[in-house]
Amino acid sequence: MEENQGVTSAALAGFVVGGIWYGPVMGRKWMGAVGLTEEQIKQGNMGLIYGGAFAFSLLASWTLAHTFATYAQDLSLGVKVLTAFGVALGFIVPAIGTNYLFSQKSKALFFIDAGYWLLFYIAMGLVHGLMA
Repeated sequence: MEENQGVTSAALAGFVVGGIWYGPVMGRKWMGAVGLTEEQIKQGNMGLIYGGAFAFSLLASWTLAHTFATYAQDLSLGVKVLTAFGVALGFIVPAIGTNYLFSQKSKALFFIDAGYWLLFYIAMGLVHGLMA
Protein backbone atom coordinates (compact mmCIF):
# COMPACT_ATOMS: atom_id res chain seq x y z
CA MET A 1 0.00 0.00 0.00
CA GLU A 2 2.79 2.44 0.91
CA GLU A 3 4.47 1.79 -2.43
CA ASN A 4 1.24 2.71 -4.26
CA GLN A 5 1.03 5.91 -2.22
CA GLY A 6 4.61 6.71 -3.18
CA VAL A 7 3.91 6.11 -6.86
CA THR A 8 0.79 8.28 -6.76
CA SER A 9 2.43 11.01 -4.67
CA ALA A 10 5.47 11.19 -6.94
CA ALA A 11 3.25 11.28 -10.04
CA LEU A 12 1.24 14.09 -8.45
CA ALA A 13 4.46 15.99 -7.66
CA GLY A 14 5.55 15.80 -11.30
CA PHE A 15 2.07 16.79 -12.42
CA VAL A 16 2.13 19.85 -10.14
CA VAL A 17 5.55 20.81 -11.49
CA GLY A 18 3.99 20.75 -14.96
CA GLY A 19 1.16 23.00 -13.85
CA ILE A 20 3.61 25.55 -12.49
CA TRP A 21 6.12 25.23 -15.36
CA TYR A 22 3.59 25.46 -18.18
CA GLY A 23 1.49 27.98 -16.26
CA PRO A 24 3.09 31.00 -14.62
CA VAL A 25 6.74 30.13 -15.34
CA MET A 26 6.82 29.26 -19.06
CA GLY A 27 3.19 29.25 -20.17
CA ARG A 28 3.30 32.24 -22.51
CA LYS A 29 6.68 31.28 -23.99
CA TRP A 30 5.47 27.72 -24.49
CA MET A 31 2.27 28.86 -26.22
CA GLY A 32 4.34 31.01 -28.56
CA ALA A 33 6.78 28.18 -29.25
CA VAL A 34 4.01 25.71 -30.15
CA GLY A 35 1.98 28.34 -32.00
CA LEU A 36 -1.20 28.09 -29.92
CA THR A 37 -3.39 30.83 -28.50
CA GLU A 38 -5.16 30.70 -25.15
CA GLU A 39 -8.44 30.32 -27.02
CA GLN A 40 -7.13 27.30 -28.94
CA ILE A 41 -5.87 25.71 -25.74
CA LYS A 42 -9.24 26.21 -24.03
CA GLN A 43 -10.92 24.42 -26.95
CA GLY A 44 -9.00 21.24 -26.17
CA ASN A 45 -10.59 18.31 -24.34
CA MET A 46 -9.19 19.18 -20.90
CA GLY A 47 -10.42 15.96 -19.27
CA LEU A 48 -8.59 13.88 -21.85
CA ILE A 49 -5.50 16.08 -21.81
CA TYR A 50 -5.09 16.28 -18.03
CA GLY A 51 -6.31 12.74 -17.43
CA GLY A 52 -3.91 11.37 -20.04
CA ALA A 53 -1.04 13.45 -18.72
CA PHE A 54 -1.65 12.18 -15.19
CA ALA A 55 -1.85 8.59 -16.44
CA PHE A 56 1.53 9.06 -18.12
CA SER A 57 2.85 10.58 -14.88
CA LEU A 58 1.68 7.47 -13.00
CA LEU A 59 3.43 5.23 -15.52
CA ALA A 60 6.66 7.20 -15.24
CA SER A 61 6.45 7.20 -11.45
CA TRP A 62 5.75 3.47 -11.28
CA THR A 63 8.70 2.77 -13.59
CA LEU A 64 11.00 4.91 -11.45
CA ALA A 65 9.75 3.19 -8.27
CA HIS A 66 10.29 -0.21 -9.90
CA THR A 67 13.82 0.79 -10.88
CA PHE A 68 14.63 1.85 -7.33
CA ALA A 69 13.08 -1.27 -5.80
CA THR A 70 14.65 -3.72 -8.24
CA TYR A 71 18.01 -2.33 -9.32
CA ALA A 72 18.94 0.52 -7.02
CA GLN A 73 18.00 -0.50 -3.50
CA ASP A 74 19.14 1.33 -0.36
CA LEU A 75 20.08 4.57 -2.09
CA SER A 76 20.24 7.85 -0.22
CA LEU A 77 17.77 10.62 -0.95
CA GLY A 78 20.39 12.57 -2.90
CA VAL A 79 21.33 9.59 -5.04
CA LYS A 80 17.67 8.87 -5.81
CA VAL A 81 17.16 12.46 -6.93
CA LEU A 82 20.33 12.34 -9.05
CA THR A 83 19.27 8.98 -10.52
CA ALA A 84 15.87 10.39 -11.48
CA PHE A 85 17.60 13.44 -12.99
CA GLY A 86 19.91 11.08 -14.90
CA VAL A 87 16.93 9.18 -16.30
CA ALA A 88 15.51 12.43 -17.65
CA LEU A 89 18.86 13.72 -18.93
CA GLY A 90 19.94 10.42 -20.44
CA PHE A 91 16.67 9.10 -21.85
CA ILE A 92 13.92 11.73 -22.00
CA VAL A 93 15.89 14.77 -23.20
CA PRO A 94 17.62 12.91 -26.06
CA ALA A 95 14.31 11.36 -27.14
CA ILE A 96 12.46 14.67 -27.35
CA GLY A 97 15.54 16.33 -28.84
CA THR A 98 15.65 13.79 -31.66
CA ASN A 99 11.92 14.19 -32.30
CA TYR A 100 12.23 17.97 -32.31
CA LEU A 101 15.15 17.89 -34.75
CA PHE A 102 13.25 15.79 -37.28
CA SER A 103 10.00 17.70 -36.83
CA GLN A 104 11.98 20.96 -37.04
CA LYS A 105 10.59 22.38 -33.82
CA SER A 106 12.28 25.41 -32.31
CA LYS A 107 15.19 25.37 -29.89
CA ALA A 108 13.06 27.44 -27.53
CA LEU A 109 10.42 24.71 -27.38
CA PHE A 110 13.10 22.07 -26.85
CA PHE A 111 14.59 23.94 -23.89
CA ILE A 112 11.16 24.63 -22.38
CA ASP A 113 10.12 20.99 -22.63
CA ALA A 114 13.52 19.56 -21.66
CA GLY A 115 13.59 21.83 -18.60
CA TYR A 116 10.18 20.56 -17.59
CA TRP A 117 11.17 16.90 -17.86
CA LEU A 118 14.30 17.47 -15.81
CA LEU A 119 12.25 19.15 -13.07
CA PHE A 120 9.51 16.50 -13.35
CA TYR A 121 11.96 13.68 -12.68
CA ILE A 122 13.76 15.61 -9.92
CA ALA A 123 10.39 16.08 -8.16
CA MET A 124 9.53 12.40 -8.56
CA GLY A 125 12.95 11.29 -7.34
CA LEU A 126 12.60 13.53 -4.30
CA VAL A 127 9.19 12.11 -3.41
CA HIS A 128 10.29 8.52 -3.96
CA GLY A 129 13.37 9.17 -1.86
CA LEU A 130 11.43 10.75 0.97
CA MET A 131 8.77 8.04 1.02
CA ALA A 132 11.21 5.11 0.98
